[in-house]
Amino acid sequence: METLTLTGLLKRVSAEFPSRRAVSVSGRLDLMHARLQELVEIAASRLVATGIKAGDVVALTFPNTIEFVIMFLAVIRARATAAPLNQAYTPEEFEFYLSDSESKLLLTSQEGNKAAEAAASMLKIPHASAFLPDADSELVLSLNQSESQHNSVSKLINDPTDVALFLHTSGTTSRPKGVPLTQLNLATSVQNIKSVYKLTELDSAVIVLPLFHVHGLLAGLLSSLGAGGAVALPAAGRFSASTFWTDMNKYNATWYTAVPTIHQIILDRHFSNPEPVYPKLRFIRSCSASLAPVILSRLEEAFGAPVLEAYAMTEASHLMCSNPLPEDGPHKPGSVGKPVGQEMAILNENGVEQKEGVSGEVCIRGANVTKGYKNNLEANKAAFQFGWFHTGDLGYFDSDDYLHLVGRIKELINRGGEKISPIEVDAVLLSHPDIAQAVAFGVPDDKYGEEINCAIIPREGSNIDEAEVMRFCKKNLAAFKVPKKVFITDSLPKTASGKIQRRIVAQHFLPQS
Repeated sequence: METLTLTGLLKRVSAEFPSRRAVSVSGRLDLMHARLQELVEIAASRLVATGIKAGDVVALTFPNTIEFVIMFLAVIRARATAAPLNQAYTPEEFEFYLSDSESKLLLTSQEGNKAAEAAASMLKIPHASAFLPDADSELVLSLNQSESQHNSVSKLINDPTDVALFLHTSGTTSRPKGVPLTQLNLATSVQNIKSVYKLTELDSAVIVLPLFHVHGLLAGLLSSLGAGGAVALPAAGRFSASTFWTDMNKYNATWYTAVPTIHQIILDRHFSNPEPVYPKLRFIRSCSASLAPVILSRLEEAFGAPVLEAYAMTEASHLMCSNPLPEDGPHKPGSVGKPVGQEMAILNENGVEQKEGVSGEVCIRGANVTKGYKNNLEANKAAFQFGWFHTGDLGYFDSDDYLHLVGRIKELINRGGEKISPIEVDAVLLSHPDIAQAVAFGVPDDKYGEEINCAIIPREGSNIDEAEVMRFCKKNLAAFKVPKKVFITDSLPKTASGKIQRRIVAQHFLPQS
């Protein structure tokens, strides 16, 4: 295990399945595994020839394109560190992320990114673009390089300790934390994901999540490539509900992974405008936020495939727990499944492991877990204690060793001493047929310390009002868990991957409480 690298894994796959499809861009091109590996090696050589050295950080801001896939893999093949960034950042945000990561180069699509380029210019970071005209063409890479060093990447040997990926956690409660992930971290996670979902060269998926996010990158792209399977990228470079099933059918998809909000969009599309035919899926995967049981049931009924909930974090190179495939065990609604590929424990505040059924903080350790945040002593002290990484999530194990999450420690609502999980309230709200999206949150209260409020997005064509939401909650929740105020809205703040930002929702509606 200690000699495992992601680049080595992908090189072995390309040799074993050279002529199998690896990456497609809908309506544009198909790359086989051997051709993808060839393009990666050439691009890595050009990065090295331009002066990129082992340990240098290269920032990438692209849509979900073939150029991103090639350049991401080329950066880590050159023993540098890839730092994918959201295209939608403001110049100020780009300035922070480029500076905090100490990036030495900014890579973009041929169309460029004005905000990113402006930030890079101010920080005196060089910029280059990448473009692949078609599958048989040479990659157009606007880099100044020394031709005499063109093949110098062949001398480089990737090491498991190489920091391959640098991501930031969302900074909703504090300054974003930099998470360095090594070749070993990434390769271990890919192996874990392949194992639990039995991914092989026969599998195919359509990428619906942004590749600058760990969910889309690790679970969608890298695990598929690491299994010898294939992925398809939407022509628009991002998720589109109108083309999703067309691409799923075209590329004979066997599965897909998404966040709950995208699953809901896909379901809404199905109910309002069903496809004439759907592919035969082995499973559907949901991660990055809690999936309400009613949404899970609707997905399984609509598309005839088991829906497997999972639990993941950037610091763990994504996957930590998953419900198993049907042949490997039951799915437990409300559970995120069993630990996959690392140790996990439920600890109290003194570091003592809790018994079955007793909640505490979810803690992990393993080869997929980061060794620590970059230049953040305070965060490292809080997260790395008693030999474990502390996730900040509360949960408990049941008698079958399935993990049940209660919520984030900082998001639990304390109403007069009663600890209330907003996830539980979310699930009840989403079970109402006229509610499309919902989020519960705590607000300050003079009498109880905190009270519960919620915000909902009605389903299209619905006339649901606050009184109906309250009536439904009173029928399905204990009295102390019923929201005291309901906000009806047409949008909710989400992360780039589609996860509702509970704390930002609370801040937005707090003045109206």
